[in-house]
Amino acid sequence: MRVARVYMRVSTQGQDLDRQNSIVDEAKNAGFYIAGIYREKASGANADRPELKRMISDLQKGEVVIAEKMDRISRLPLPEAEALIGAISSKGAKLAIPGVVDLTETVEDATGVTKIVLESVQSMLLRLALQIARDDYETRRERQREGIERGKAKGVFRGKQPNEAVHERVVALRQAGYSIATTAKLAGCSTSTVKRVWSEFIRTKNTKNNA
Repeated sequence: MRVARVYMRVSTQGQDLDRQNSIVDEAKNAGFYIAGIYREKASGANADRPELKRMISDLQKGEVVIAEKMDRISRLPLPEAEALIGAISSKGAKLAIPGVVDLTETVEDATGVTKIVLESVQSMLLRLALQIARDDYETRRERQREGIERGKAKGVFRGKQPNEAVHERVVALRQAGYSIATTAKLAGCSTSTVKRVWSEFIRTKNTKNNA
């Protein structure tokens, strides 16, 4: 039986991981037993991701790491990205990423010069996929920076503005006695947003009372 561990990642708390759930069904349909599912909301340009580290720690020899795209695994600079992939390989596991050609089974059956060539090609394809993921990340950041600069020049960029309607819902729900988790669900935001808004509300209230 083929065994897989599924890794899902989005960059921010406000993004939804549900879209990536389909890869679990696809893996099962392909004959994999799913030994673990790891969900994370963190930047792919950060190597210090708890769920990623836990997944690598859990890996057993012969298992497969499945992700939606290479950039779900890494947006790190190439040397760091290769170290990350090396950590997965050192456990005797391999990656299964759509769009990245996997020659590992062919390599295992090959010998001599053919084996050397196939290993070199596989390494090159992996490095290319990792570099593309990093380049895309840097391009996005540069475009964002340029957009902010243009906005500042036109006087229209003021930074992130709080969503007043959401904040009002959070305060009203918390005042009504709802828990942080329930408030987040009803207000349509993350629990971290609820905690931050409620803390700001309490701090402002106390300041006014002490004035």
